[in-house]
Amino acid sequence: MAKQVNSFVRQTDVVLMGAGIMSATLGMILKELDPSITIQIFERLDQAGLESSDAWHNAGTGHAAYCELNYTPQKVDGSIDISKAVKISESFEVSKEFWSYLVEKKYLPSPEEFISPMPHMSLVWGQANVDFLRKRYELLQGNPLFKGMIYTEDSELIAQWAPLVMRGRSTKQPIAATRMEIGTDVDFGSLTRGIIHQLSTMEGVTIHYNVEALDLDPDGKGGWDVFIKDLSSGKKNKVNTNFVFIGAGGATLHLLKRAEIEERKGYGGFPVGGLWLKCLNEELIQKHNAKVYGKATVGSPPMSVPHIDTRIINGKRELLFGPFAGFSTKFLKNGSLLDLPKSIRLDNAIPMMFAGMKNMPLTKYLIEQVRQTPEQRLLALREYVPFTKLEDWELLEAGQRVQVIKKDKEEGGVLEFGTELVVSADGTVAALLGASPGASTAVSVMLDIVSRCFKNRSQSDHWGKKLKQMVPSFGLALSKDEKLLTETRQRTSAILGLGK
Repeated sequence: MAKQVNSFVRQTDVVLMGAGIMSATLGMILKELDPSITIQIFERLDQAGLESSDAWHNAGTGHAAYCELNYTPQKVDGSIDISKAVKISESFEVSKEFWSYLVEKKYLPSPEEFISPMPHMSLVWGQANVDFLRKRYELLQGNPLFKGMIYTEDSELIAQWAPLVMRGRSTKQPIAATRMEIGTDVDFGSLTRGIIHQLSTMEGVTIHYNVEALDLDPDGKGGWDVFIKDLSSGKKNKVNTNFVFIGAGGATLHLLKRAEIEERKGYGGFPVGGLWLKCLNEELIQKHNAKVYGKATVGSPPMSVPHIDTRIINGKRELLFGPFAGFSTKFLKNGSLLDLPKSIRLDNAIPMMFAGMKNMPLTKYLIEQVRQTPEQRLLALREYVPFTKLEDWELLEAGQRVQVIKKDKEEGGVLEFGTELVVSADGTVAALLGASPGASTAVSVMLDIVSRCFKNRSQSDHWGKKLKQMVPSFGLALSKDEKLLTETRQRTSAILGLGK
């Protein structure tokens, strides 16, 4: 049986900092590859998956790049780059493969507790945006991952797909939409807690809540001493490990900076908060059944792409609009206002300064968002739900995201709107920085960590066969093999209860 919470183990093979979807996924992959491996997980809150992994905090769930227009950016010359969308969509298929494996092994409860069928739509208006969406659709049709997507400029058909967004909308302006029926909604909070619960029952796994990782130092033997604090008692302690994964959301940057590895240098972070409008009108909630994404405002961060979004959270149907951006110097929703100033060091001050100067539109956008009145938010909402009333919605605070800032030879420093995996040269430390698409690509990212940090073992026949059991498409490109993709989708949809 697993050790009792807060019963520290002096020596383990692996330490996972943070009990979110990333640590949960990596922990489960490693235990399946080697049941004898010992793992300790440290979580500063009293439950797993309460920060960025939680459904109420997640800016978008079930990312498959079907509807998120920021994953297919338009270049200055007018061309559209679909490479990121292809990579994310392929990664989401890999995630579904792994979740199917966990369901088949009965490691997870019924799949409907964390994943549900949910059509994904993109909606735009105005001739330039319609032209963009049509061109995007035509490009995506060249890849098997997006076969089955429907494009239309017929307002009546769009009204059938999403009556709430078309009710009372003017038909004088050009409008277009795409739809993928095989989209899903994922409650990553529920999924995370399900995986962590299973890990807690496994031999050699110890999970500590209300315990914060403070620092990590080389032990002089190729491993790491991890310094921790029990937040309930205030007592500090030290444990030793061979490998550390820092998957602590916004707190990852602080912990990475304390790791004595060369690769940590030059990284900074810029926090961006979020706000939701949550629907209180049950009639409206029941009328909408899709994730409908639009185009981001010029100068806004990609995580602020507006969408009217049906979610299944803790088994209950919800309707959210947003997210509206907010600003706080905290790196976590439950963090400290000193997080941002404390993150500035000699090695990242210059990249952060250059990134700040080059992203003045973002700063202006955040200031405008913070100053918005309820009436201004209602106007934004009415672009997607015409004629709705303010009293039908309440404002909720979403999670904090920390966008990556890193060195750049040409520009001094750049702000990255994505995720960044930082791995030490010897493979004994790995850290995940950044935000979107995050949770949906967790399995692919963690498999990358396994191949880079457990290089020799991952190339062994035993681990290779086991990886194929967990993710049958491992080592293959689903984006380039339509037959394999079709077979994979049919199998995972059946296991996960997603229909055809």
